[in-house]
This record gives sequence, structure tokens and C-alpha cells, in this order.
Amino acid sequence: MLRLRKLTEAYDMQVFTDSGDYFGDIEETIITKTKVFGWRVRATKGSYLGKVLGSAKGVIVPHQLVKAIGAIMIISKSAMPSYNPEEEASAAEMD
Repeated sequence: MLRLRKLTEAYDMQVFTDSGDYFGDIEETIITKTKVFGWRVRATKGSYLGKVLGSAKGVIVPHQLVKAIGAIMIISKSAMPSYNPEEEASAAEMD
């Protein structure tokens, strides 16, 4: 059964990847004239985005990468920017 929800119910909703990683929180919905285009996800403390982006505030996830919305939002792991903590450590040593 299809359950309809208001877009405002998604604000501050936690976002996880399909592999179980905490990604961030929904900050805003991006809407075209007839459909949801994407979701702005805020990089929160302790989230994967917080580690990867550093000082940036968040990312826009296209709606096509959303797999499910309920009490939380689940997105495809392909939405995650690449992050290698070893590269970050070696870059810090070079400075």
C-alpha cells in the first residue's frame, strides 16, 4: 500500500546509505514544477559527510538515488563521495 507524506515531514530526517552508514540529515527539498528533483543533506557531526566534507555544509542528493523514505531515508551508496582516511593523513603530513 502506498502511503503519502508531506515533504515537511522529511526535514531533519536522518539519512543512511543502503550499506548502513549514517550520511547526514535532510535540510531541504529541491522541487521542480511537477516533481522532487533532489534533497539537500546537511553534514552533521559524526556523519560520513562531516568526515569527508570538512568545512562544507552538505551535498545535494538526486532523488533518483533515494531507495526508501519512512522514519529514515535510505539512499544508494553511490551517492557517497569517495573518502580515504589514509590519503587525508598523508596529505596532512606533507603540509
